[in-house]
Amino acid sequence: MKLIHCLGLILILACLSFACTPNPYKSINKQHKKKVEAATQNILEIPKAGEEGDTTNVTDLWVGTTNFSIRRPNFVIIHHTAQDSLEQTIRTFTLPRTQVSSHYVVSKDGTIVQMLNDYLRSWHAGRGKWGHDTDLNSSSIGIELDNNGSEPFTTAQIESLLSLLKRLKNDYNIPTANFIGHADIAPARKVDPSAHFPWQKLAEEGYGLWYDTHMVTEIGIPDKNGQYISKEIMLEPVPSHFNPKEALRIIGYDVSDYTSAIRAFKIHFIQKNLDSDLDDNDLRILHNLYRKYL
Repeated sequence: MKLIHCLGLILILACLSFACTPNPYKSINKQHKKKVEAATQNILEIPKAGEEGDTTNVTDLWVGTTNFSIRRPNFVIIHHTAQDSLEQTIRTFTLPRTQVSSHYVVSKDGTIVQMLNDYLRSWHAGRGKWGHDTDLNSSSIGIELDNNGSEPFTTAQIESLLSLLKRLKNDYNIPTANFIGHADIAPARKVDPSAHFPWQKLAEEGYGLWYDTHMVTEIGIPDKNGQYISKEIMLEPVPSHFNPKEALRIIGYDVSDYTSAIRAFKIHFIQKNLDSDLDDNDLRILHNLYRKYL
């Protein structure tokens, strides 16, 4: 019994020790620094030029130019973590075997955790495509929101996200249309951030596009029982020659899996009836958006 009590006391003290440590991530930060230093060393290394008769090196002459810069992100891709806590996400992103990471994680209480310098290439996008870009990891900043995928995002979380997006947009001159979600770039694989995510609010602040809400009105539609159901309708008509698949492609979606592209579009812009085809009102919204991306 005493042994059990002692073991319990040791466990409690260990937990308290971790909780009271000024920087519980000191070890992983040290490993991060070493990897950054190794990458920096690769950049600083002067390539070797081949000597006469050397067939192992294709470079005949090295001449350094000052006309260069480092990676500038052109997209922001927003995710939800689909995990149980901020701490669990941080652990996932710091385990080498997971091979996943993100530049930022935003907790439910609004705390922003930065995990990579903006200029470094995070492993957050995976296999995906937006327009003609098939390597979004190399051209984007990844932001993960602590959310299990089936719950609303907190006010504090969205406010912190907006502050972060403002800095990123100003620092890198990221186009308004290039604030997108993981589902947008990988419609056959991903659904994040979920239909709970307030894309319209972000668009109103200048991060992503949205359809013209002043063209939407609420009308009563009679059902089969003679009762009227209130429904929002986009008033802008759709031309007879309108091609929804082509419109989705022009917006940026990979339409090779058309059904998945429709679902991703609805997760972002419709946010209901996600597994159904495009109805008449969805088509009107799609047409309204399509004209903004031309």
